[in-house]
Amino acid sequence: MIKSVRGKEPKIGEDCFVAENAVIVGEVEMGNQCSVWFNSVIRGDVHFIKMGDKVNVQDGAVIHCTYQKSPTVIGNNVSIGHNAIVHGCTIQDNVLIGMGSIVMDDCVVESNSIIAAGAVVTKGTHVPSGSIFAGMPAKKIKDISPELSSGEIDRIANNYVTYSGWFKE
Repeated sequence: MIKSVRGKEPKIGEDCFVAENAVIVGEVEMGNQCSVWFNSVIRGDVHFIKMGDKVNVQDGAVIHCTYQKSPTVIGNNVSIGHNAIVHGCTIQDNVLIGMGSIVMDDCVVESNSIIAAGAVVTKGTHVPSGSIFAGMPAKKIKDISPELSSGEIDRIANNYVTYSGWFKE
């Protein structure tokens, strides 16, 4: 379902895939080659959501904001894992948000970082570039290696471009 609210209509880039039961509402701007998977929700009803190119929002994930306070801005080449929650925060380029993790209001996840599966990144946390954060509350556990960056972050983002192509045939 793609729905306007309060006069704001989602803008979806070129070569994107949106599953039939995904929900995209309101002031959402999505770049090119993005994919929004089954049962995911992107709700730009209370503030704006801006997504770059090659962002995949996997099954059951929720992206939302805080009314008049915290929009959500997502860079390029970002994977948001199954059942993750991304709320009122900034996710820069080349980031993996792990399955079931939560990134709260006013967080900044800098480029080339990984939020581990199940992590809870509490309000206002700053994740430096090249870090892996895990736990509840999430803390830095190590620096990311170039192999892990290309082997996981790039691989997953590229795979989702491929997977989405299967549904466009």
